[in-house]
Amino acid sequence: MALRLEQKQQIVAEVNEIAASALSAVVADYRGLTVLQMTQMRSKARETGVYLRVVRNTLAKRAVEGTDYACLEEVFIGPSLLAFSIEDPGSAARLLKDYAKQHDALEVKALSIGGEMLGADQLDRIALLPTLDIARSLLLAVMQAPVIKLARTLNEVPGKIVRVLAAVADQKKAED
Repeated sequence: MALRLEQKQQIVAEVNEIAASALSAVVADYRGLTVLQMTQMRSKARETGVYLRVVRNTLAKRAVEGTDYACLEEVFIGPSLLAFSIEDPGSAARLLKDYAKQHDALEVKALSIGGEMLGADQLDRIALLPTLDIARSLLLAVMQAPVIKLARTLNEVPGKIVRVLAAVADQKKAED
């Protein structure tokens, strides 16, 4: 079924809007995946904050123009699946990495983060980026560490005095 001009413009506008606010993007070749596998991947994508879309290459090139993901234009060859991370930079990479492990038919072509195109071999590196919640907890742990160590140090001084007094008391009891 051929798309009308209005439908094409709507697709380009929708993908461009998502690309403008996305944190990272992954382009993959989805040939060989069944409808059920694609449906499961789309469901998982919605749960993890990933925008997943199969778009014609000409429309995809127009959609990423003027965004940080314009560098991906050269990889829009053959069937292309676009995955944009909306909530945290590594979510699209994690999703496609998991599905590529399960299904050999899914092949990651390239990814982009911060306007820089990375090869498919960098997928693991991006997938290992912490989620927003994990990053916040790591930051809080780093911020709390000096305060906790100071409290432990200050608490250790009276503890040492108590142990010395207990040792002196034990020694006096042993002499008596």
